[in-house]
Amino acid sequence: MAGNLSLRQVLALTSLAEDASWCCVFLLVTLLLVNSFKETTLTNDEDVKGSGLLERACDEIYVVGEGETLHSISDKCDDPFIVEQNPHIHDPDDVFPGLVIRITTMKPRKSLR
Repeated sequence: MAGNLSLRQVLALTSLAEDASWCCVFLLVTLLLVNSFKETTLTNDEDVKGSGLLERACDEIYVVGEGETLHSISDKCDDPFIVEQNPHIHDPDDVFPGLVIRITTMKPRKSLR
């Protein structure tokens, strides 16, 4: 089929393909710029140091910060079963900043009256 195309048709198809590729480049650059200006509401873990670690929320998904241990996270989040709920932690002493763990807080039960 390519042998049946004239030089004019080949040049037209080449021009069309080049225009399409430039449109894709423009679209990708636009998406990158829009995404870079998007406001994030997540806390940057590098900015949380010292006493700021105590103020971090104990969400279901928790990112370990610098200086934290499983024991300190367990005490802060009231979750005594961190190791059992996170099978990817093979050694409880090998916890590092950036490690993602699952937290299940022990919520106080309401007393029945």
